[in-house]
Amino acid sequence: MTVAATFEIEYLQYLGPDGKPVAELPAAFRDARALLPLFKEMLFVRTFDSKAIALQRTGKLGTYASCLGHEATHIGIGASMQPDDVFAPSYREYGAQFMRGVLPREVLLYWGGDERGNDFSGPKHDYAWCVPISTQCLHAAGAALAFKLRKQKQLAVACCGDGGSSKTDFYAALNSAGAYKLPLVLCVINNGWAISVPRSAQTGAKTLAQKGLAGGLHCLQVDGNDLIAVLEGMRRASERARSGEGGSVIEFMTYRLHDHTTADDARRYREDDEVKSAWTREPITRLRTYLIAQGVWSEAEEKAWAEECGKRVDVEINAYLETPVQPVEAMFDYLYADMPPDVAAQRAYVLAQEGR
Repeated sequence: MTVAATFEIEYLQYLGPDGKPVAELPAAFRDARALLPLFKEMLFVRTFDSKAIALQRTGKLGTYASCLGHEATHIGIGASMQPDDVFAPSYREYGAQFMRGVLPREVLLYWGGDERGNDFSGPKHDYAWCVPISTQCLHAAGAALAFKLRKQKQLAVACCGDGGSSKTDFYAALNSAGAYKLPLVLCVINNGWAISVPRSAQTGAKTLAQKGLAGGLHCLQVDGNDLIAVLEGMRRASERARSGEGGSVIEFMTYRLHDHTTADDARRYREDDEVKSAWTREPITRLRTYLIAQGVWSEAEEKAWAEECGKRVDVEINAYLETPVQPVEAMFDYLYADMPPDVAAQRAYVLAQEGR
């Protein structure tokens, strides 16, 4: 028998669910103090997420997509990018966007139905949120092609979910990245469920990382609840991209601890035992345990930081609530650079109905 090809997918993990090292740590993180700023950002994201859900439950926010359980993956991705890189998020990567300068009040504006929330304070070259899943992967591939043609050392990073990795947009992006050796990192955040569809029902692939092999990309699977593993995986992919070796597909293994959005009730399709088991592997407890064991963090410090996070998030919430509501005709202002005549006519009709 002649074998045409064989492959292996490397799996990265440094901290086990109990917070104890399971492999030798990368040199950059052997001093646990290097992880403290990012751990604090993870705690901030969780505080924001909790308060955003409370806002929605009290009718002060529209449908909201929680990021509970994704903190290590999102913070690790955001921390690994340079300011002049391009980020193409989906609609859940708040931690990564906060690391890039997006304000929490802008996230709240967006989920409050105000398109001004998409006008980020972060890099203007980052893409806006993309609700149609995986179309942002093609946008990132286009940016990566521009970097390649201009001989720039920047990279493009796109995030999608496990369900998104089965979309044609995802495959087209990875195929282009492989064909042209583009500086593109496709981050597949595998949280186990494509809304209500389990991973096992939407793909027959043994791993989602291996999908990149068909396009000729470097592929890696990472424990997405292990911040160190996320950072190391992104470091490897970033170095490959910047040095001209081409793109990567990284599958981050995590879990969606909340419902898909506040409009969803995951109890209808997920077993309670599955969720309880996932809580034993969640990222914040894991890293907290490690940092305390290393003597660089304490319960007292966390209590003080939690209070600080609460105050900071409250400032952002107040800024959101105090933002004047846009007039009804603003719904026309974000569709086109140059408004077509028929749309302009609709806008004029709306104004006439209001006597303006």
